[in-house]
Amino acid sequence: MLVLGIETTCDETAAAVIERASDGSGRILSNIVRSQTDEHARFGGVVPEIAARAHVDLLDGIVDSAMKEAGIGYAQLSAVAAAAGPGLIGGVIVGLTTAKAIAMVHDTPLIAVNHLEAHALTPRLTCALAFPYCLFLASGGHTQIVAVVGVGKYVRLGTTVDDAMGEAFDKVAKMLSLPYPGGPEVERAAAGGDPKRFALPRPMLGRPDANFSLSGLKTAVRNEASRMMPLEPQDVSDLCASFQAAVLESTADRLSVGLRLFHEQFGPPRALVAAGGVAANHAIRDALQDVAAKAQTTLIIPPPALCTDNGAMIAWAGAERMALGLTDTMDAPPRARWLLDANAAAPTGYANTRAGF
Repeated sequence: MLVLGIETTCDETAAAVIERASDGSGRILSNIVRSQTDEHARFGGVVPEIAARAHVDLLDGIVDSAMKEAGIGYAQLSAVAAAAGPGLIGGVIVGLTTAKAIAMVHDTPLIAVNHLEAHALTPRLTCALAFPYCLFLASGGHTQIVAVVGVGKYVRLGTTVDDAMGEAFDKVAKMLSLPYPGGPEVERAAAGGDPKRFALPRPMLGRPDANFSLSGLKTAVRNEASRMMPLEPQDVSDLCASFQAAVLESTADRLSVGLRLFHEQFGPPRALVAAGGVAANHAIRDALQDVAAKAQTTLIIPPPALCTDNGAMIAWAGAERMALGLTDTMDAPPRARWLLDANAAAPTGYANTRAGF
């Protein structure tokens, strides 16, 4: 099975071709990603209109490059998959419309992929991982703990009640005048800082649910920074180190609860999987390794290039769905919000959740 995957939900324009064998194993034939970091850097964050226009300008060429690198023609494709959400709606429309055009012209099945499902299934592309497993998804506006029971079968065990982890890293970077994108800059600055200098809160520590909250921690960083203005470079490093340490401790606690809830509902997980851009943070990876060891399970993290948004994960999710006969019609809608667990509700007692996007 050969599947073309298209990803345009945020600020990466990407296309890839994967091959799924009859035994369920996968192979990446091409994976082209064009980041728009330079286009958005001077604004300190992603500008939806700029992102959508860049997708329009770049996508046709990237799809063409992915097909040529894979060495196949469109007539050989088993399906065309596109991320149909959740994401910035302008970009989602560009990618999904392009996929529909390719599918119509070449009479090829269309698969409208949930971007979050693509992250959830990515580890099965790189290793022989059976269901069920526990997923820690930290990508863009998402921070969730999810039981991955099967393709299309997901149970959300915990979510953020305010800021997602990636958002919190980016916002802390911005308030400390670090360059965009902020997450890697916070990690870099934290490496030279003292994580014990500032007594920052550990949100949700000890709660019986597996939800996250990072808004208060972000505010505490801002208050400390405001108190010391102007900041010296060492102040910035110490604030980043203290912030990251608080995130790590909170994450370890939340995941421990999530793994317990998983075990109660589904038995021992086959693995703890981390996916999404935040999984590229080395300090977070080390913390997750400790959590997995204490839970007596294996930690699996896809290669860094498959943690951030890319076309291979969309193509693979499409192949997984195609193998079960799950395809879509040409009226499949683009979605700004799309829950991975359709039965999930907002966390009790909170007015706001960004779990959909």
